[in-house]
Amino acid sequence: MLLPHTYSVEAVKGLVELRGEFNLDYTVHLPLWSIEPSTLVDSVRQGSVQALIELILRTLPLEPIQYVMHATGALAAEFNRMPLPSSIHHVLMLQFQNNARQSLKEILERTGIPSRKLAIETVQFPLELTLELAEELDLSIRFDSGHVLSGFSCSIDFFDPFDLCFPRLGEVNIHDSPDLVSVGEVKHGLDHQPFGAGDLDVIRLIDKLRAANFQGPIIFELQLAEALQSIKVC
Repeated sequence: MLLPHTYSVEAVKGLVELRGEFNLDYTVHLPLWSIEPSTLVDSVRQGSVQALIELILRTLPLEPIQYVMHATGALAAEFNRMPLPSSIHHVLMLQFQNNARQSLKEILERTGIPSRKLAIETVQFPLELTLELAEELDLSIRFDSGHVLSGFSCSIDFFDPFDLCFPRLGEVNIHDSPDLVSVGEVKHGLDHQPFGAGDLDVIRLIDKLRAANFQGPIIFELQLAEALQSIKVC
């Protein structure tokens, strides 16, 4: 996975050389900090779109399997967790979704990448609205196990949203977290743990991926030592 800050011309050239030397494949996680593709302030949204487009074009030589993007940013996440009346919350989320839709359309049009090569992640935003964007624009989904377990995207059983996302599953991001049900409320900072530290049913998840012959990337979003520890659980 290419980290967001690793996008200089020299770095990309070096990664291309490494790909050839070690037969590597890359996915590119586009920046999320300071990027607001769903903001209600259009000038900020357009600046975010421009930054994302520049990074996609700069990393095209890597021939990434997938470009991963947070379709909605920190502002949408902040409003999503506010204790608002449900009707007001829904209207606000639709506004963020509409702005994200416009940004995604512009990115696809101006970069020319296939729509399925762009995977939007399950972040702190209503899952049903994320899925609507993916279906409308024919995008892929990056399923983040820790985000879903923590209840960032929805409050239903972990494997229900997984099954909903699976027809468009482009990439799986795996790390452990306590289940929303066991914690009782959405809490931040409890995800990105090694397997066994939370409630992720790793074996069942892997079995489902194997049964479906899933061929996409599976990413440990962990420190190296934690990833190695997690492999032992598998």
